[in-house]
Amino acid sequence: MSQHPQGPGDPHDPRYGHHSPYGDGPTPAPLSAGEEQGWGVAIHLGGIFVSWLVPLVVWLVFRERSRMIDDHGKEALNWQITLFIAYVIGGILTVVLIGFVVILAAWLCALIFGIIAAVAAYQRRPYRYPFNIRFIK
Repeated sequence: MSQHPQGPGDPHDPRYGHHSPYGDGPTPAPLSAGEEQGWGVAIHLGGIFVSWLVPLVVWLVFRERSRMIDDHGKEALNWQITLFIAYVIGGILTVVLIGFVVILAAWLCALIFGIIAAVAAYQRRPYRYPFNIRFIK
């Protein structure tokens, strides 16, 4: 006698076929224009307050559902990485006191360009941060 009874619905039944245990699942629905606006704004404004975490999470979750979110997410994430580098350099240069100026300048750029980018996302337009090092393409 077999260890596994075979019948319809039994995964060991040769008629059952092979399916992934995770399922193929349906493809995610594209985001609506309003959802793109909201998440696009969140990507940029979230970066102002929480650094790279918000752009990374939103980009990873929605990049396959919206070309706009994919574009804005990569841009915002690259900007946050660039800012992190500026903050580290500023932190090192605080030894010679110029670092405070570098940190203040980086913070002001983060605030001003983040707001400009959020407005562009709300208007569903592309945006490129100036001085941005593009690590993620």
